[in-house]
Amino acid sequence: VGGLTIDRQCAGGLDAVLLAVALVEAGRHEMILAGGAESYSRRPLRARIPPGGGAAEPYDQAPFTPWPERDPGMAEAADALARELGIAQAEQDAWAVESHRKAQALPEARRAAEIVPLAGLEADAFTRALTPRLCARAPRVTGSITAANMAVAADGAGLVLVVSERAARRLNTPGLALLGRASLGGDPERPGLAPVAAIGAALTEASLAPSDMSAAEIMEAFAVQAIACQRGAGLPEEIVNLAGGALARGHPIGASGAVLAVSLFHQLRHDGGPGLAAIAAAGGLGTALVAEMR
Repeated sequence: VGGLTIDRQCAGGLDAVLLAVALVEAGRHEMILAGGAESYSRRPLRARIPPGGGAAEPYDQAPFTPWPERDPGMAEAADALARELGIAQAEQDAWAVESHRKAQALPEARRAAEIVPLAGLEADAFTRALTPRLCARAPRVTGSITAANMAVAADGAGLVLVVSERAARRLNTPGLALLGRASLGGDPERPGLAPVAAIGAALTEASLAPSDMSAAEIMEAFAVQAIACQRGAGLPEEIVNLAGGALARGHPIGASGAVLAVSLFHQLRHDGGPGLAAIAAAGGLGTALVAEMR
């Protein structure tokens, strides 16, 4: 079977789904398995050779923009966003605590329906009974960003089956119908805000407003980024990440966008109504989709 890999950092899993949708809409394929996978624990060691030659220099983060001075580390960019928007560490910690609480409160049957057991693993490993006191003790990364209010880099995968309307009728099983989508570029120095414009564009295509959504799956690479996207897009806080987010389950970078789509499917299957998924990526990329259960 032919395959295709794309590289869009954190947005890759969701952009793969949207690319599959475009190929099906174009009539090129009837069914495409799309999503993302990340083996962060087995990522390769990387090094670069200086322009003038010499010994190789190891590096962890690849450059995400053409401008070195506008290519911030993700934690530094999140802290700058927190300072710009006046979102204090206590507010970020409270969001993280709530993410873990909602993930733990999810009924076991709902959790089991969403996760495929693999190699003896049947649940995400990072969810815990997080408290403000534990958050206060978490190691500080930079500024207001700590190990408690940023997602753990994780291993994981998420996949969806994208099908044509004809194939959907043949399968005769519930699925999400795409109403709107957008993948946009934004300010590379403020990558956490990139989904706001993408959410607005996807909602406009769907002829819907934020208040029409019954559920919103927003990436939680950092609590401050999720808060900024929820507020910037005008989404009611009570519909965001109803079963917890990446702060509670981890952030398998290449897979996270697809995980949002999977979570949205299960949330809408339970609650009905239209919903959206959105994710930010390094370099100032934002991707969003709006869908409803059919």
